[in-house]
Amino acid sequence: MAAIETPEEKALRLKNSGNEALKICKYSEAADLYTQALELHETSVLFSNRAMSYIKMEQYGQAILDADCSIKIDPQYVKAYYRRGSANFALGKNKAAKKDFKKVCQMKPKDRDARAKLAACTKAVNEAAFAMAIESDETAPLSQTLDPGQWAISAAYEGPHPGAGGVVLEDMDAEKMLFTPGMLPREFVMDAIQGFKDGKHIHKRYVARLLISCKEYFEGVSTLTEITVPDLGSDGTPETAHVTVCGDTHGQFYDVLNIFELNGYPSASNPYLFNGDYVDRGSWGLEVVLTYFLLKISDPNCIFLTRGNHETKNMNKIYGFEGEVKHKYDINIFNLFLEVFCWLPLAATINNKVFVVHGGLSSEDSVTLSDIKALKRGIEPPEGGLFSDLLWSDPQPFPGKSPSKRGVGYSFGPDITAAFLDKNGLDLLVRSHEVKDEGYLVEHAGKCITIFSAPNYCDSMGNKGAFIHFGHDLEPKFTQYAHSPHPDVRPMAYAQGMGGLMGL
Repeated sequence: MAAIETPEEKALRLKNSGNEALKICKYSEAADLYTQALELHETSVLFSNRAMSYIKMEQYGQAILDADCSIKIDPQYVKAYYRRGSANFALGKNKAAKKDFKKVCQMKPKDRDARAKLAACTKAVNEAAFAMAIESDETAPLSQTLDPGQWAISAAYEGPHPGAGGVVLEDMDAEKMLFTPGMLPREFVMDAIQGFKDGKHIHKRYVARLLISCKEYFEGVSTLTEITVPDLGSDGTPETAHVTVCGDTHGQFYDVLNIFELNGYPSASNPYLFNGDYVDRGSWGLEVVLTYFLLKISDPNCIFLTRGNHETKNMNKIYGFEGEVKHKYDINIFNLFLEVFCWLPLAATINNKVFVVHGGLSSEDSVTLSDIKALKRGIEPPEGGLFSDLLWSDPQPFPGKSPSKRGVGYSFGPDITAAFLDKNGLDLLVRSHEVKDEGYLVEHAGKCITIFSAPNYCDSMGNKGAFIHFGHDLEPKFTQYAHSPHPDVRPMAYAQGMGGLMGL
């Protein structure tokens, strides 16, 4: 007769299964297994391990709660402090994160990763204090003071040039004029994209001119972009006219190229809307976002862009884009990117009936499109409120509102979706922000669609990617696709380390 498992033994078996799921990046499955184990036997290790799975899913609020429980059970369990610090750091709560990493360094003084995290938190706290001290200063932004012409282009540079004949222009005013929206030659754009594919970069001078032009362009447009399905499609008929909506692409450049292969490159008769989170995680965020910006400046009506929660300074610091840009260019180029990100629109409509936003709806009742248009941009997202909710919130299957497991934004039910759409004369909400196995998910009685366009997310999730066509009838038509092969560079190759005490 087989021995009957005690609750503690079953909990241990479930914990080990959770650990295995976590190792192969099945984060949701791991969290479920840890939850089952916790129902049988609450331990500091189980709460801490579940916190780690929540961090991997960017559910930072839930991770902090679990780390709190872990520390309450065992105040000497060092990994709980590390994970709570990591979650707070991701949320921009740098003082709280610093306190936890300081505790870790006291308990494990030889841990290099913990010391690096403490240094990063200390730097962030000091930078924030400095920023507050000079807030009243009218210091001009880098985009207004930087002269890209200072960077000479040597004969060794083999990349494309925007000028006629593919040669370096001596006239800096003429070069600057080429980066005016609508003036950038398409040939230069396509040559640059081909160079990205071949592992090459365009000159820093051209990148700086592009980013300054993008910043000036986005400063002058509405926080809410109003998109209209073109009268005619690429073949000249109204039946094929559509707008293509894509979700997160997260630095997966070769998958973006695949989208263009499947669906055609952006043009005024084949317009795209990319719904945020272009960078971080994948290791070609620079190539992805430069592709979008080059296309935008070449033809502003061929591609539309909204801001995601990863087009922000703090997320870029943690999840790789800052390190990537510094590796491929320098800090000046990264700071120009931050300026552009701060001016990206926060939402869009298609034919005044489909509302598209990266995260979701607001925790505030009675929000109108006019409220969204009135939001101040040119800033990093605040910790709460409408601006933050648009970037961070998620749908939930049951009615009402709930605190978000992410620790920022909130979760909204089908009744909230229906009320927002009805109040604003809209038919459909399209959002991104969450990986989906099939690349998309329709919920809230068909009124809410999540679209995610990064297949096999982080080279580990096994999900499909997808995009949506909206024609004149505004009925969503989905296209799914698998991941594309890419050079042998791991995801988050430029990110701050998550090793050391982050491991199991």
